[in-house]
Amino acid sequence: MILDFGSQYTQLIARRIRELNVYCEIHPFNHFPQPDDSVRGVILSGSPWSVRDTRAPFPDLTGIKGRIPMLGVCYGAQYLTHKYGGEVLPSNTREYGRAKLVKVDTGDPLFKGITPGTQVWMSHGDTIVKIPQDYLITGSTEDVNVAAFRISVEQTWGIQFHPEVYHTTEGTRMLGNFVRGICGCRGDWTPESFVDMTVRSLREQIGNDRVVLGLSGGVDSSVAALLLDRAIGDRLTSIFVDNGLLRKDEYESVLDAYRRMGLNVRGVDASAAFVDGLRGVDDPETKRKIIGRIFIEVFDLEAHNVQNVKWLAQGTIYPDVIESVSVNGPSATIKSHHNVGGLPDKMHLKVVEPLRLLFKDEVRRVGRALGMPDEILSRHPFPGPGLAIRIVGEVTPAKLETLRDADEIFISGLRRSGWYDKVWQAAVILLPVQSVGVMGDERTYENAVVLRAVTSTDGMTADWSHLPHEFLAEVSNQIINRVKGVNRVVYDISSKPPSTIEWE
Repeated sequence: MILDFGSQYTQLIARRIRELNVYCEIHPFNHFPQPDDSVRGVILSGSPWSVRDTRAPFPDLTGIKGRIPMLGVCYGAQYLTHKYGGEVLPSNTREYGRAKLVKVDTGDPLFKGITPGTQVWMSHGDTIVKIPQDYLITGSTEDVNVAAFRISVEQTWGIQFHPEVYHTTEGTRMLGNFVRGICGCRGDWTPESFVDMTVRSLREQIGNDRVVLGLSGGVDSSVAALLLDRAIGDRLTSIFVDNGLLRKDEYESVLDAYRRMGLNVRGVDASAAFVDGLRGVDDPETKRKIIGRIFIEVFDLEAHNVQNVKWLAQGTIYPDVIESVSVNGPSATIKSHHNVGGLPDKMHLKVVEPLRLLFKDEVRRVGRALGMPDEILSRHPFPGPGLAIRIVGEVTPAKLETLRDADEIFISGLRRSGWYDKVWQAAVILLPVQSVGVMGDERTYENAVVLRAVTSTDGMTADWSHLPHEFLAEVSNQIINRVKGVNRVVYDISSKPPSTIEWE
């Protein structure tokens, strides 16, 4: 169990542990269940707070500390020091970035097999200057004397660096020493075991009832459909709605793929309703809400043609669950998400969420274990509002046609060049900007489009993909020559944060 103090790295701790095939859960420090016998260990996360701040998160560890193995990371280590008689003060030296663990007690079980001098990643403004009685220093850097400690009379450890980040080169081994060696977790939580467990659970939860699921063509809903299909077969009815905002020929190709997968799927062409509903609208949030409302209307109408439905399936994944009970409450809305929000209440259905325990990368691994074809499994994430939020401003049939043609050139080029599987997400954005150009001997005044490609693990942070200049030049040339109305192509080199992946 990971207690979250608001660190940007908390989910990364969980993902690293999951990569060790050990199941873990994240809970807010101020709202977590008392551990039962199934909890083998507890990790205290980092935090943006200082332990000396009056508003700093102070958890009640009664019944945990000293009874269950515990590891404090960064703020967690400082809390274990400050709370129990040590001293934490603002640092006089730089403690951000790479450092070397010049002294390390390799006899300590947390550091078994760790190389002295190994690189670690520091990120804190305070430092531990005095440890409580019964605490032993087990690691130091050149600048930080107490980089790691353990409590001699109990199975509690603290480290002032972040083992979960890539720059701590032996961090995964340290976490493995903790969760497998110290906590005794078996490491048998694999995609295959998740499938078996979830199928059994779905059969027990749903019984002989019928379920409807809204398919989007994306990985999450597709994997959820395969899990439910394995559990209840044709008692699952999947509905795939063409909102008129999909990529070129996507509706037909994805619907065909679903049918070849053996899913009981119904295709609904509602493109006219969506495009008409967006006429004259240029505000991004308004566009999203219109698309969400029409989707609910279309899905509800189609679902009522399925007899005796009791359940609505959703592709909710673990980051959505964590966010809903975050330390600081739900975060500020950056943008509305077009999902099936509002459907359970409107349709009076119970909700089943087969993927609510999984991170995005784990969903793909489960899909692979289920035998999902690569044409669906390897698809880039695609926003629910589709091309509507890749057209900055009003959405019109003519703009959709232009964007589809440009997007098809970019995406097919990525596939041919081998770059498609190296980037997390790619898109073309049509700008409400016209620029002067020259084609032949004529002056043109036509649209500009933006190419966007990013690398990421889960979409929460992303860096722009360093596509080869030769590739970008080729794609730009093809778009300008083949897509009517476009005479300028630019490449987006913004990262998230501060930018978002999508433009709207």
